[in-house]
Amino acid sequence: MKIYIKTLVLSAAIICTVGLSSCVNDLDVTPIDPNLQTTINPDQLLNKCYANFAMAGNSGPDGDCDIDGLDGGTTGFIRQLFNSNELTTDEAICNWGDNEGIPEFNFNNYGASHPMLKGFYYRLYFGVTVCNQYISQFGSVDKQKTAEVRFLRALQYYLLMDAYGNVPFTETVSDQLAPQYSRKQIFDYIEKELTEIEQDLAAPKAKTSSDPNYGRVDQVADWMLKMRLYLNAEIYTGTAQWTKAAEYAKKVIDSPYKLYTGAKVNGWSAYQQLFMGNNGENGSSVEAIFPILQDGKKTAAYGCTVFLINACSDADDVINPNGNPGLGLFDNANWAGVRARKSLIDKFFPTNNAQNVTGAEMPALANDDRALFDGAGRKITQETGTEITQFKKGFSVLKFNNFYSDNGSAKDLGYADTDFFFFRVAEAYLAYAEATARANGGTTTTEGTGYINALRQRAHAQVRTTGGYSLNDILDEWSREFYFEGRRRVDLVRFGKFGGNNNYNWPWKGGVLNGTNFSENRNIFAIPTTDLTVNTNLKQNPGY
Repeated sequence: MKIYIKTLVLSAAIICTVGLSSCVNDLDVTPIDPNLQTTINPDQLLNKCYANFAMAGNSGPDGDCDIDGLDGGTTGFIRQLFNSNELTTDEAICNWGDNEGIPEFNFNNYGASHPMLKGFYYRLYFGVTVCNQYISQFGSVDKQKTAEVRFLRALQYYLLMDAYGNVPFTETVSDQLAPQYSRKQIFDYIEKELTEIEQDLAAPKAKTSSDPNYGRVDQVADWMLKMRLYLNAEIYTGTAQWTKAAEYAKKVIDSPYKLYTGAKVNGWSAYQQLFMGNNGENGSSVEAIFPILQDGKKTAAYGCTVFLINACSDADDVINPNGNPGLGLFDNANWAGVRARKSLIDKFFPTNNAQNVTGAEMPALANDDRALFDGAGRKITQETGTEITQFKKGFSVLKFNNFYSDNGSAKDLGYADTDFFFFRVAEAYLAYAEATARANGGTTTTEGTGYINALRQRAHAQVRTTGGYSLNDILDEWSREFYFEGRRRVDLVRFGKFGGNNNYNWPWKGGVLNGTNFSENRNIFAIPTTDLTVNTNLKQNPGY
C-alpha cells in the first residue's frame, strides 16, 4: 500500500453522524486492514488534523475515504468549498450533469439531500472530530501544537457556521447527542478560542516549502480568521464589527507576510506565480498565511488543486507564455467541466470587448494580469440548457496550473504540486478597504484606496489617482482578485446580493437565462437530512 503522507494515522472507517457527536470513538476502532497502525502518537494525529484539508483519506486518490459512502475525490475539502461557494454564484458554472447535484448548484436549487453539500458537511465535521480526539488524548503534550489544533477546529466551525447556519457543536468525542448552537453562539465560541490560543501559536514568520513548519498556522492565521469573523459579523450575529475587522486586517498587513510583487519569471506574472506548481518555492509564499500543501508524490488527491486545474480545462487551453497547450498535468487531465459565467468575464471586460484569444493572450487584452481566461474557439455565454452541457460554451478559467515558473519539472504528471493558499495577504488588503469604507459613508478612505491600488498595481491594472472606490467597486474587486478561490458566495451574502429580492442577477441565477431572484433562505444551506434523522436536538434551517 502506497503511503501518501509521511506518517500514517489511524482514521475512521466510517464517519458517524454528527447527531452522535461526530463519530463515536471511531478513531479507536480496530481497522480491518492489518497494515494500519492501531497506536496513535501526537505527531501522527496532528498530521491528520492538517491532512483533512488536503486529502480524502490515508492511502491516496484511489484509496480509502474518511467519509463512508461518498467518493473520495468528491468529498475533498477544496473541491466542496469551491462547489458550494463558486458554482452557486456569478463566477462559475459546470456542464457535468451527474447525480452529484451539479445542476442544483448551477441553478440555486439545493436541498437537504444534496450529496455534495452532505459531503462538505461531513468533511468538516470529520475534521472537528479528529481535532477533538487530538485535544482529548494529547492536549497537554505540546502547547503550540494544541493551539494549532484548536485553531483548525475553530476554522472548521467557522466554515460550518457560514455555510449551514445553526449547527451541532461538540468539543468531545462521546456518544451524547450534540446540541445545536446558534450562529451567535458559534461566533462567540470562535472569537473566544482565537483570543485564548493566540499567544500559544508560533510567532509570525513567512515561509517557503524548504523552511520548517511550512503549512502550519501561526499567529497571523489567528488574526486572519478573526478578521473574517468580524468582516461578516453582521451576517452572523446581526451586529456589524467593521472597526475590529479593520484592526485585524491591519495587523495582518503589518506582519512579516507581504503581498507578493515579484518580477515576471519566464513570462509568468507575480499574480500567476501564486497559483503554480512551485508556489511554495518561487517566492510567492510570502503571501501565503495558510497554505494547504500539495505534492504529486506524497499528497496525491482529486479534491484539491488537481480539481481546480483539471475541472477547468480541456486539451486546447493555453496559459503557458510559450504558447504550448496544457496546464502542466498531462496524465489524468482535461476534465472539461467548470468554466466562467459571462458575469465573471464582464468584471474584466465591462464594455463587452472580450475576444476569443488564448489564456496566454487574455491578460494583455484585459490590461489586468488576473484575467486568466481562454476564449479561443469558445463562446462567452451559455444561452440554452443544451449549451450549459457543452464545455466550449463559456471561457475556460486557467488560474491554477502545475507548471513551474523556473521551468522546473513537476513531481508527477498526474497530480499537482500546486499548494492552495487558503489565506492570502491580499484578503487583508480588501478587508481593510471594505471595512473602513463602510464606516466612511460607502467610499474608501485614502489608506483603503491605496490598498486596492496596490492589488491593481501588482496586476498591472489601472489605478485610481483621484477619488475612492465605492462598495460596488470593492465587491467587483473581491471577484477580480479572488475568483475561483472558494469565497464568492460569502462576499455576495455580505453585500446583500445573493439570495433575496436584490435584483443582482447573473446568467442562469435561479435557473433562468438572464437570472432571477431566489429566496433569501438559500443564503445558507440545509442541514443534511441524515443528521436531522438521528439527532433530535436539531432543527432544519428555515425554508428547507
